[in-house]
Amino acid sequence: MSSLSRILAILDLFSETRPTWHSDEIMAALSYTRPTAYRYLKDLTAAGYLQRAAAGRYALGARIIELDYLVRNSDPVLIAAMPAMDQLARETGLDAVLTAMFRDRVIDIHRVRSDPGLHLAYGRGRPRPLLRGAAPKMILAHLPRAQAMRLYKGHAAEIADLGLGDAWPQFRDQLSAWRKEGVYVSLGEVEAAACAIAAPILNPLREVVAALALVGGPDRFDQDLLDRTRPKLLHACRQIEVALGQARRAPDS
Repeated sequence: MSSLSRILAILDLFSETRPTWHSDEIMAALSYTRPTAYRYLKDLTAAGYLQRAAAGRYALGARIIELDYLVRNSDPVLIAAMPAMDQLARETGLDAVLTAMFRDRVIDIHRVRSDPGLHLAYGRGRPRPLLRGAAPKMILAHLPRAQAMRLYKGHAAEIADLGLGDAWPQFRDQLSAWRKEGVYVSLGEVEAAACAIAAPILNPLREVVAALALVGGPDRFDQDLLDRTRPKLLHACRQIEVALGQARRAPDS
Protein backbone atom coordinates (compact mmCIF):
# COMPACT_ATOMS: atom_id res chain seq x y z
CA MET A 1 0.00 0.00 0.00
CA SER A 2 1.37 3.42 -0.96
CA SER A 3 1.91 6.21 1.54
CA LEU A 4 -1.00 8.12 -0.02
CA SER A 5 -3.31 5.14 0.41
CA ARG A 6 -2.22 4.81 4.03
CA ILE A 7 -2.96 8.49 4.68
CA LEU A 8 -6.36 8.28 2.99
CA ALA A 9 -7.17 5.21 5.07
CA ILE A 10 -7.15 7.48 8.12
CA LEU A 11 -9.79 9.74 6.59
CA ASP A 12 -11.87 6.68 5.71
CA LEU A 13 -12.15 5.83 9.40
CA PHE A 14 -14.36 8.85 10.10
CA SER A 15 -18.09 8.26 9.86
CA GLU A 16 -21.41 9.45 11.20
CA THR A 17 -21.17 6.95 14.05
CA ARG A 18 -17.45 7.64 14.71
CA PRO A 19 -16.88 11.36 14.05
CA THR A 20 -13.77 11.57 16.26
CA TRP A 21 -10.84 9.22 16.74
CA HIS A 22 -8.00 9.08 19.25
CA SER A 23 -4.53 8.60 17.80
CA ASP A 24 -4.18 5.31 19.69
CA GLU A 25 -7.46 4.08 18.16
CA ILE A 26 -6.22 5.00 14.69
CA MET A 27 -2.98 3.11 15.23
CA ALA A 28 -4.87 0.04 16.43
CA ALA A 29 -7.45 0.13 13.63
CA LEU A 30 -4.86 0.47 10.84
CA SER A 31 -1.88 -1.31 12.44
CA TYR A 32 0.35 1.74 12.03
CA THR A 33 3.41 2.29 14.16
CA ARG A 34 3.29 5.28 16.48
CA PRO A 35 5.84 7.35 14.48
CA THR A 36 4.01 6.64 11.21
CA ALA A 37 0.60 7.48 12.63
CA TYR A 38 1.84 10.69 14.23
CA ARG A 39 3.51 11.78 10.98
CA TYR A 40 0.34 11.18 8.96
CA LEU A 41 -1.86 12.90 11.56
CA LYS A 42 0.49 15.88 11.63
CA ASP A 43 0.39 16.18 7.82
CA LEU A 44 -3.40 15.85 7.65
CA THR A 45 -3.86 18.44 10.39
CA ALA A 46 -1.46 20.88 8.75
CA ALA A 47 -3.35 20.52 5.45
CA GLY A 48 -6.70 21.16 7.17
CA TYR A 49 -8.19 17.72 6.56
CA LEU A 50 -8.15 16.99 10.31
CA GLN A 51 -8.39 19.15 13.41
CA ARG A 52 -7.64 18.46 17.05
CA ALA A 53 -10.90 17.89 18.92
CA ALA A 54 -9.35 17.19 22.32
CA ALA A 55 -6.13 15.81 23.73
CA GLY A 56 -5.07 13.11 21.30
CA ARG A 57 -8.43 13.13 19.51
CA TYR A 58 -9.08 14.21 15.94
CA ALA A 59 -12.10 15.27 13.88
CA LEU A 60 -12.46 16.20 10.22
CA GLY A 61 -11.14 19.66 9.40
CA ALA A 62 -12.35 22.74 7.55
CA ARG A 63 -10.63 21.74 4.30
CA ILE A 64 -13.33 19.09 3.89
CA ILE A 65 -16.00 21.80 4.03
CA GLU A 66 -14.10 23.87 1.47
CA LEU A 67 -13.88 20.91 -0.88
CA ASP A 68 -17.61 20.30 -0.54
CA TYR A 69 -18.24 23.91 -1.58
CA LEU A 70 -15.99 23.43 -4.61
CA VAL A 71 -17.78 20.23 -5.57
CA ARG A 72 -21.18 21.91 -5.34
CA ASN A 73 -19.99 24.54 -7.82
CA SER A 74 -17.91 22.40 -10.17
CA ASP A 75 -19.31 18.85 -10.28
CA PRO A 76 -20.20 18.39 -13.99
CA VAL A 77 -22.98 15.90 -13.23
CA LEU A 78 -24.55 18.20 -10.67
CA ILE A 79 -24.25 21.25 -12.93
CA ALA A 80 -25.84 19.35 -15.81
CA ALA A 81 -28.62 17.96 -13.63
CA MET A 82 -29.80 20.99 -11.68
CA PRO A 83 -31.94 22.69 -14.39
CA ALA A 84 -33.68 19.42 -15.30
CA MET A 85 -34.25 18.61 -11.63
CA ASP A 86 -35.80 22.01 -10.96
CA GLN A 87 -38.19 21.56 -13.87
CA LEU A 88 -39.00 17.98 -12.94
CA ALA A 89 -39.88 18.89 -9.36
CA ARG A 90 -42.13 21.75 -10.54
CA GLU A 91 -43.95 19.59 -13.08
CA THR A 92 -44.53 16.56 -10.84
CA GLY A 93 -44.86 18.03 -7.36
CA LEU A 94 -42.39 15.38 -6.17
CA ASP A 95 -38.91 15.83 -4.74
CA ALA A 96 -36.11 15.26 -7.25
CA VAL A 97 -33.04 13.53 -5.81
CA LEU A 98 -29.69 12.94 -7.54
CA THR A 99 -27.66 9.99 -6.27
CA ALA A 100 -24.11 8.87 -7.06
CA MET A 101 -21.89 5.95 -6.12
CA PHE A 102 -18.21 5.59 -5.29
CA ARG A 103 -16.63 2.27 -4.40
CA ASP A 104 -19.49 0.54 -2.56
CA ARG A 105 -21.07 3.68 -1.12
CA VAL A 106 -24.24 5.31 -2.42
CA ILE A 107 -24.75 8.98 -1.57
CA ASP A 108 -27.32 11.64 -2.45
CA ILE A 109 -25.58 14.71 -3.89
CA HIS A 110 -28.53 17.04 -4.55
CA ARG A 111 -32.22 17.36 -3.74
CA VAL A 112 -34.85 19.72 -5.10
CA ARG A 113 -37.76 19.90 -2.67
CA SER A 114 -41.32 20.14 -3.91
CA ASP A 115 -43.36 18.35 -1.25
CA PRO A 116 -43.06 20.32 2.04
CA GLY A 117 -44.53 17.41 3.98
CA LEU A 118 -41.88 14.92 2.86
CA HIS A 119 -39.10 14.36 5.38
CA LEU A 120 -36.22 12.09 4.36
CA ALA A 121 -33.62 10.68 6.75
CA TYR A 122 -30.95 10.74 4.06
CA GLY A 123 -29.51 13.87 2.50
CA ARG A 124 -26.41 15.15 0.74
CA GLY A 125 -23.35 13.28 1.92
CA ARG A 126 -25.02 10.73 4.19
CA PRO A 127 -24.36 7.18 2.90
CA ARG A 128 -27.49 5.27 1.94
CA PRO A 129 -28.11 1.51 1.97
CA LEU A 130 -26.32 -0.01 -0.99
CA LEU A 131 -28.92 -2.61 -1.95
CA ARG A 132 -32.23 -0.95 -1.09
CA GLY A 133 -34.07 1.86 -2.84
CA ALA A 134 -34.74 2.90 -6.41
CA ALA A 135 -31.65 5.01 -7.13
CA PRO A 136 -29.05 2.52 -5.81
CA LYS A 137 -30.62 -0.31 -7.79
CA MET A 138 -30.59 1.68 -11.00
CA ILE A 139 -26.90 2.44 -10.50
CA LEU A 140 -26.11 -1.19 -9.67
CA ALA A 141 -28.00 -2.39 -12.74
CA HIS A 142 -25.73 -0.38 -15.03
CA LEU A 143 -22.35 -1.16 -13.48
CA PRO A 144 -19.74 -2.92 -15.65
CA ARG A 145 -19.85 -6.68 -15.20
CA ALA A 146 -16.50 -6.88 -13.42
CA GLN A 147 -17.47 -4.17 -10.93
CA ALA A 148 -20.86 -5.76 -10.30
CA MET A 149 -19.21 -9.13 -9.69
CA ARG A 150 -16.76 -7.62 -7.17
CA LEU A 151 -19.66 -5.96 -5.41
CA TYR A 152 -21.52 -9.26 -5.28
CA LYS A 153 -18.55 -11.07 -3.75
CA GLY A 154 -18.32 -8.43 -1.03
CA HIS A 155 -22.04 -8.44 -0.21
CA ALA A 156 -23.21 -11.95 -1.11
CA ALA A 157 -24.82 -12.65 2.26
CA GLU A 158 -26.81 -9.40 2.28
CA ILE A 159 -27.86 -9.92 -1.33
CA ALA A 160 -29.19 -13.37 -0.46
CA ASP A 161 -30.99 -12.08 2.65
CA LEU A 162 -32.77 -9.47 0.52
CA GLY A 163 -33.91 -12.11 -1.96
CA LEU A 164 -31.80 -10.72 -4.79
CA GLY A 165 -30.00 -13.95 -5.59
CA ASP A 166 -28.34 -16.86 -3.80
CA ALA A 167 -25.50 -16.97 -6.33
CA TRP A 168 -23.82 -14.63 -8.82
CA PRO A 169 -25.84 -15.83 -11.87
CA GLN A 170 -29.10 -15.06 -10.09
CA PHE A 171 -27.93 -11.61 -8.99
CA ARG A 172 -26.62 -10.94 -12.50
CA ASP A 173 -30.04 -11.83 -13.94
CA GLN A 174 -31.70 -9.51 -11.42
CA LEU A 175 -29.45 -6.64 -12.48
CA SER A 176 -30.22 -7.37 -16.12
CA ALA A 177 -33.96 -7.28 -15.45
CA TRP A 178 -33.70 -3.90 -13.75
CA ARG A 179 -31.58 -2.57 -16.60
CA LYS A 180 -34.07 -3.70 -19.24
CA GLU A 181 -36.97 -2.12 -17.35
CA GLY A 182 -35.25 1.27 -17.51
CA VAL A 183 -36.69 2.50 -14.21
CA TYR A 184 -37.12 1.05 -10.74
CA VAL A 185 -40.00 1.78 -8.39
CA SER A 186 -39.28 1.57 -4.66
CA LEU A 187 -42.25 1.45 -2.30
CA GLY A 188 -40.99 2.11 1.21
CA GLU A 189 -37.79 0.05 0.81
CA VAL A 190 -35.57 2.54 2.63
CA GLU A 191 -38.06 4.64 4.58
CA ALA A 192 -41.67 3.62 5.16
CA ALA A 193 -42.89 7.15 4.44
CA ALA A 194 -41.05 7.50 1.12
CA CYS A 195 -41.56 5.94 -2.30
CA ALA A 196 -39.49 6.62 -5.40
CA ILE A 197 -39.11 6.01 -9.11
CA ALA A 198 -35.55 6.27 -10.45
CA ALA A 199 -33.68 6.07 -13.74
CA PRO A 200 -29.95 6.04 -14.57
CA ILE A 201 -27.81 8.85 -15.97
CA LEU A 202 -25.02 7.81 -18.32
CA ASN A 203 -22.01 9.85 -19.41
CA PRO A 204 -20.87 10.15 -23.07
CA LEU A 205 -18.88 6.91 -22.64
CA ARG A 206 -22.17 5.21 -21.63
CA GLU A 207 -20.96 4.69 -18.07
CA VAL A 208 -23.41 5.17 -15.23
CA VAL A 209 -22.53 8.29 -13.23
CA ALA A 210 -25.68 8.81 -11.18
CA ALA A 211 -29.37 8.04 -10.82
CA LEU A 212 -32.22 10.52 -10.73
CA ALA A 213 -35.25 9.77 -8.57
CA LEU A 214 -38.64 11.32 -7.95
CA VAL A 215 -39.64 10.82 -4.32
CA GLY A 216 -42.95 11.26 -2.55
CA GLY A 217 -45.21 9.85 0.13
CA PRO A 218 -46.85 6.41 -0.29
CA ASP A 219 -50.31 7.97 -0.54
CA ARG A 220 -49.32 9.57 -3.86
CA PHE A 221 -47.59 6.64 -5.56
CA ASP A 222 -50.45 5.04 -7.47
CA GLN A 223 -50.29 3.66 -11.00
CA ASP A 224 -51.59 6.89 -12.49
CA LEU A 225 -48.74 8.89 -10.97
CA LEU A 226 -46.18 6.36 -12.18
CA ASP A 227 -47.59 6.43 -15.71
CA ARG A 228 -47.41 10.24 -15.74
CA THR A 229 -43.99 10.63 -14.16
CA ARG A 230 -42.04 7.87 -15.92
CA PRO A 231 -41.74 9.66 -19.30
CA LYS A 232 -40.93 12.95 -17.58
CA LEU A 233 -38.20 11.27 -15.54
CA LEU A 234 -36.67 9.54 -18.55
CA HIS A 235 -36.79 12.78 -20.54
CA ALA A 236 -35.00 14.63 -17.72
CA CYS A 237 -32.26 11.97 -17.64
CA ARG A 238 -31.75 12.32 -21.41
CA GLN A 239 -31.53 16.11 -21.01
CA ILE A 240 -28.83 15.67 -18.40
CA GLU A 241 -26.93 13.23 -20.61
CA VAL A 242 -27.04 15.71 -23.50
CA ALA A 243 -25.74 18.46 -21.22
CA LEU A 244 -22.92 16.19 -20.06
CA GLY A 245 -21.99 15.51 -23.68
CA GLN A 246 -21.96 19.19 -24.52
CA ALA A 247 -19.79 19.95 -21.50
CA ARG A 248 -17.33 17.27 -22.55
CA ARG A 249 -17.00 18.75 -26.04
CA ALA A 250 -16.69 22.35 -24.84
CA PRO A 251 -13.16 23.77 -25.35
CA ASP A 252 -11.15 24.73 -22.30
CA SER A 253 -11.40 28.43 -21.50
